[in-house]
Amino acid sequence: MTHRPPPDPGPAPPDPAPALPDRPLGIKDVARAAGVSTGTVSYVLNQPDRVAAPTRRHVRAVIERLGYVRRDSARQLRAGHSRILALLVHDMGNPFYAALARGAERAARAAGLGVMVCNSAGSPAEESSYLALFAEQRVRGVLLAPTGPGPAALRDFRRHGIPFVVVDRCAAGDEGCAVGVDDVAGGALAVRHLLAGGHRDLAYVSGPAHLRQVRDRRTGALRALAEAGLPPSALREVAGERLDVAGGRDAGARLLGLSRRPTAVFCANDLLALGLLQSLHTAGVRVPGEIALVGYDDIEFAAAATVPLTSVHQPAHTLGTRATRLLLDENDPAHRHQHLILKPRLVVRESTAPR
Repeated sequence: MTHRPPPDPGPAPPDPAPALPDRPLGIKDVARAAGVSTGTVSYVLNQPDRVAAPTRRHVRAVIERLGYVRRDSARQLRAGHSRILALLVHDMGNPFYAALARGAERAARAAGLGVMVCNSAGSPAEESSYLALFAEQRVRGVLLAPTGPGPAALRDFRRHGIPFVVVDRCAAGDEGCAVGVDDVAGGALAVRHLLAGGHRDLAYVSGPAHLRQVRDRRTGALRALAEAGLPPSALREVAGERLDVAGGRDAGARLLGLSRRPTAVFCANDLLALGLLQSLHTAGVRVPGEIALVGYDDIEFAAAATVPLTSVHQPAHTLGTRATRLLLDENDPAHRHQHLILKPRLVVRESTAPR
C-alpha cells in the first residue's frame, strides 16, 4: 500500500494581535508590545536621535499598529504651553482668510506644530472670549486678525505672556509684531485704474467703519482722485455693515435706486463685488458696459465670476506664512519686533474692460 504525504497546510496564520485595553493606550502599552523599556519609547517620541535607527523604526511601527496617540497634557503643564498655535480671523467665510490659514498651517507644520482656527465673526465680544480661551489652554502663540483698531482685550492678553502677531493690519501704534498689506496703496491702485479708463463718477462700496482696512482703502481711493485733480465728491460712498455677498447685493439695490448712477464702482472686498455683480446682472445692467467694477483681495472666485472680476491682489498665503514665522521667532532671545508691510498689486480682468 502506497502512503501519501498529508496535504501542505500552507503558512501558519499570524499570531493574533494582543487584546488592547478598554482605555486610552499609554506609553507602557507601547513598550510592552514592542518589547522595550518605557524610556526607549519616550526617547523615540521626544528625542529620537538617542535611539538606534532599527529600534526607532520598530517602535514607530508598533505605535502605528496600535494606533497610539500620546497625551501631551502633562508635558504641556511642565513646559507651560502646548504645541498648538491659534489663528483668530475676522470671517472664516471669506476665502481670503482661508488662504491666510493655509499659509499659517504650512509654516506651523514645518515646525512640528498645529494650528487651531477660530472665527470671531466680526464680533469684539467673540474675540475677547477666544483670547480668554487661548490663555486658559496655554497655546504656543496667537495669530490675530483683529476686529477693531485696538481692543482692550488684546491689551489684557499681554499679561499672560503668550506671544502673538497681528495679521492683516499694520498700525504705527501696534506693539509687538504685525504683518499687513498697504491698503492705502491698494485703494489708490483700484481708483487710478478706473480713472485711466475714463471714469469720473465713482462709488465706493464700503463695510464696517471700525475696520481699519475699510478706512485705508477709502483713503487710497481719495488719494488717487486728488492726484487726478478731482474733488472727494467724485467718490460716492455706499456704506454697509457687512463684507459678504449679501452686503454686496444690498449695495447693488441701493445703487440701482440712484437717479444718477456711477459709471464705476470700487468695492472694499471681492465678496461685496460679487454680490453687487449679481444685483447688476439681475437688473440687466451691463458690466463693464454700463458700470465698471473693481474688487479687493483677488480671491479664487474673482476670476471665476460670470464677468471675471478686476481685483487688488493681497498675498494672503504669504501673510499667513510670514506671520507664523515671526510668531515662532518670538522665543528667540535675539528676536526684535517687526512690522512687515506687503505690497498689493492690481489684477485686471473683464469687469473693467474699456467701454
